[in-house]
Amino acid sequence: MAAATIVHDTSEAVELCPAYGLYLKPITKMTISVALPQLKQPGKSISNWEVMERLKGMVHNHQFSTLRISKSTMDFIRFEGEVENKSLVKSFLACLDGKTIKLSGFSDILKVRAAEFKIDFPTRHDWDSFFRDAKDMNETLPGERPDTIHLEGLPCKWFALKESGSEKPSEDVLVKVFEKFGEIRNVDIPMLDPYREEMTGRNFHTFSFGGHLNFEAYVQYREYVGFIQAMSALRGMKLMYKGEDGKAVACNIKVSFDSTKHLSDASIKKRQLERQKLQELEQQREEQKRREKEAEERQRAEERKQKELEELERERKREEKLRKREQKQRDRELRRNQKKLEKLQAEEQKQLQEKIKLEERKLLLAQRNLQSIRLIAELLSRAKLC
Repeated sequence: MAAATIVHDTSEAVELCPAYGLYLKPITKMTISVALPQLKQPGKSISNWEVMERLKGMVHNHQFSTLRISKSTMDFIRFEGEVENKSLVKSFLACLDGKTIKLSGFSDILKVRAAEFKIDFPTRHDWDSFFRDAKDMNETLPGERPDTIHLEGLPCKWFALKESGSEKPSEDVLVKVFEKFGEIRNVDIPMLDPYREEMTGRNFHTFSFGGHLNFEAYVQYREYVGFIQAMSALRGMKLMYKGEDGKAVACNIKVSFDSTKHLSDASIKKRQLERQKLQELEQQREEQKRREKEAEERQRAEERKQKELEELERERKREEKLRKREQKQRDRELRRNQKKLEKLQAEEQKQLQEKIKLEERKLLLAQRNLQSIRLIAELLSRAKLC
């Protein structure tokens, strides 16, 4: 889907669901082809930009909302142009179709053909003939008859619940928007089903060129008239969103009738069974993951416990080693102290022995002195007697 574009003139917009700011605006596109002459001089080329500027100048006081090159060959350049209002398309075509362009430096003139853009939209004949000729359809059953619209390129943000803070589309909003055309029997937004991608192998989360997340949806009407009115209203229309500030943007959406029995009872039941199987598988996977996680946690707990035991053993060994080292140190210190004490005692004993010897010598000398004195006294006493 193309990017959303700003809408300056909303006068042609018709209400779809004003409560959600949604409107329908006519598609105002045209196809412009410019035939190129044969280039006779080598190295000379025609500027696509110059041709585009000439086309813009041919519409006089009007201007294109968008003008882009859709295809460029040696023979022609094809443009897609868009204008603000449907009423301007005929004026633009009158200014462009059958006219010519004269480029500077070229003698040949360039012929311009312009036509209203052919919208790819199914007709009543398309769906009537499809369901009439389809061999595997039962038009008495919902979903197997023209009652379901397939929409693609719907901007998620435009279909989100207000004040929800989410940009996911809501089935309730989808119902409110499209019940304008008749009572709705069922809707489906595949991207809201977390199992759908696994069931179908498709990716439903697709981004548009403008960076807005878009989604696809199925809307099934209870009555054929609702389907008809919706298809008639959507034919040739863009989806437009008008904000509370009055600013409007519009985007192209793809609308088709569902030919796949998407909302038939059988398809819904089949998806429910597939979803149930996937849920059971998911539960089994979750249970397996839970068991594996518990086993891993037990393993980690055992490893932690083992590490703690190993750490405790290492700590015990370290403490034992430290204790032994300290004991050895104490023993060495004790032996050193013992040796010091023994040495000190030996020295003290030696000193004591020497002191005793000294005292004994002194006593001996004193005894000898006393004996000498006694001898002298005896001699003196004898001398006096003589």
